[in-house]
Amino acid sequence: MSDRLKAEREAAAARRNLLTQDAIERTGITEEMIGELVTRFYGRVREDALLGPVFAIVQNWDEHLAKLRDFWSSVVLMSGRYHGSPMRAHLPLSLVGDHFDRWLDLFEQTARDVCPPAAAALFIDKARRIADSFEMASATVAGRIASPRHVLRS
Repeated sequence: MSDRLKAEREAAAARRNLLTQDAIERTGITEEMIGELVTRFYGRVREDALLGPVFAIVQNWDEHLAKLRDFWSSVVLMSGRYHGSPMRAHLPLSLVGDHFDRWLDLFEQTARDVCPPAAAALFIDKARRIADSFEMASATVAGRIASPRHVLRS
């Protein structure tokens, strides 16, 4: 690896660390908070009439929850622990707008229950962006066009 490339990577890591520290200081998000949010949220999802059947395909919930904790840690704390392809895993599920709306309703409710306001706001913003991205991709695969509609949700 060249010295220039090494220096660029080190600078990027330093910037990422500063952004992460800023997010932690502004929101109070911790790995424990992420774990509680994920556990409570997916407990609600599994009991939900619309989403429960979608998630019934999960065979090992302990493994799946660990993966989801890694995912959310990577999303909000830039930990880099998640290395999967969430879009590829969700596209075959034939999800539609109602699924994304319900997923967000439950997620937002859980984030507000578990997290202080600043942390909940960050989680909710990220979740809305994820929902829009997944919904647009699902529509594209089905031959439809979808516009982002969750980011501006109130």
